[in-house]
Amino acid sequence: MNAIDLQNLDISYGDTKVVHAVNLSIAQGESFALVGESGSGKSTILRAIAGLAPDWTGAISVMGKPRSHGVDRAVSSQVQMVFQDPYGSLHPRKTIDAALSEPLAIHGLGNRGERVEAVLSDVGLDQRFRFRFPHQLSGGQRQRVAIARALMLKPKVMLLDEPTSALDVSVQAEILNLLKRLRREQGLTYLLVTHNLPVVSFLCDRLAVMQRGRIVEIADVANLKARHLSEPYSRELLAATEG
Repeated sequence: MNAIDLQNLDISYGDTKVVHAVNLSIAQGESFALVGESGSGKSTILRAIAGLAPDWTGAISVMGKPRSHGVDRAVSSQVQMVFQDPYGSLHPRKTIDAALSEPLAIHGLGNRGERVEAVLSDVGLDQRFRFRFPHQLSGGQRQRVAIARALMLKPKVMLLDEPTSALDVSVQAEILNLLKRLRREQGLTYLLVTHNLPVVSFLCDRLAVMQRGRIVEIADVANLKARHLSEPYSRELLAATEG
């Protein structure tokens, strides 16, 4: 059983189709990247898997369960998303404790205090952060909280939408190391959206290159590191990163 299966996935915003006939299978425990220029449909695919892009056709399955359109609690307990902007994704007037407890309340789960303490420890934050507000944290600390919130329901799949691009370079490395450790310790599957090919090389096993809403190439990261990408557009992306 794969962690994620996409079959003939088309996604539209109004009358504009932005993702075309995407077929993709991601194995359990794999870390997979979607790369391409802005507007190529990468983040839109993540939003559809998470239930945030309702206008799609085709089939989406997570951990063997087909997802319906819109909110699907059976799927949301298995797949969670971490957004690019750690400040914008946290409510400014809610404490970290409240932000982390909210998914537990929605799903009717108990032992909330113990779960919050445990997940803060998992992401490398001590308990003094628990009752602070987002504006009292640094960007890296806020992103750790965003990752902690995604972990609250013990998902099997994490959708990562440019999770380090809004952070300073030194902090980016800390968050990438954290994500690598969490994947190893908790057996997580990652689907990462990024334009940063060095991040892909560090964190991922395979990648799909997207152009104008279509997948033009799927390759192992070993091929990326060896600069053995077959499509001209893929090679252009690689050359732009190196330049």
